Amino acid sequence: MATSTVKAVFQNDIQQVWETVTSLKNYSWRSDLGRVKILNETQFIEYTKDGYATTFTITAKDPCKRWEFNLENDAMKGHWTGIFTQKTGGTEINFTESVAAKKIFMKPFVKFYLKKQQASYISDLKKALS
Repeated sequence: MATSTVKAVFQNDIQQVWETVTSLKNYSWRSDLGRVKILNETQFIEYTKDGYATTFTITAKDPCKRWEFNLENDAMKGHWTGIFTQKTGGTEINFTESVAAKKIFMKPFVKFYLKKQQASYISDLKKALS
């Protein structure tokens, strides 16, 4: 299983950061997403712009503090944890994703994929919050 963590500080109120990250309806700021389908209170499916689906099951939600979910698609499965901390003049995020490739030939590329996805996500989030 590959694990990757990304941390960033934003000069925004924690409520604004929380709402931006956790909204399943206002996701237009995400450059990788085509659409989100909400299945119920704890499950949703994200579709890339190419239509590739990943199913998410929320396992913990403590507003403005912690959001966690399991994720799974044809290629991988794993867990994501987001920690939100109010700092003087802003908000710190600490996002950790642990993923296991389902296909053996993909295992060497999982860590690189995670880092790339996290960098893109943080870049998109910075633009959305500025």
